[in-house]
Amino acid sequence: MPSHSFRSARFLTSAATPAQLPPDRGAEVAFAGRSNAGKSSALNALCGQRGLARTSRTPGRTQLLNVFALDAERRLVDLPGYGYAKVPEAMRAQWRRSIDAYLRERQSLNGVVLIMDSRHPLTEFDRQMLDFCRARPLAVQVLLTKADKLGRGEATRTLARVRAECAAQGWPAGVQLFSAVAGTGLDEARTALAALLGL
Repeated sequence: MPSHSFRSARFLTSAATPAQLPPDRGAEVAFAGRSNAGKSSALNALCGQRGLARTSRTPGRTQLLNVFALDAERRLVDLPGYGYAKVPEAMRAQWRRSIDAYLRERQSLNGVVLIMDSRHPLTEFDRQMLDFCRARPLAVQVLLTKADKLGRGEATRTLARVRAECAAQGWPAGVQLFSAVAGTGLDEARTALAALLGL
């Protein structure tokens, strides 16, 4: 999948609730993952735009569903990061409700790009997201990010372990190594993303 298809991505809107999102038509892919797993960096690398998704972890940004348009009918949706934001529990509960409603009700949602830190994959949240996507069902592409921080042997073992777990659990996921810094897995991830969007 040529990268220029994603270089056209532009920020469209931020939504506090699914009701504030653009009309539910066309095709969307959601990016999900823990706040520190490299979600924004992955999105920026895939689109070839350093500043598309903000990589700072300010609560005012992470509480929103951030929508990026590729064209009139295709969008990427950056979901609030799960985990480390220092905000009241009531606000975290609101994020969970918004994400849950979006994932359950959004008809244009074709799949999820699930970001996992390759050094700490398959957290409780990751497993919950994979369980949900299996039940709906939604296709998933798992990016094992920060792969540049692992040695080659360790990276290979991690990839095999996560793939084996996904197969054993029946999770509908493709799994790959990824590094926004080194460019590892960019072409593979773009090809998977294009397929999810029907490009």
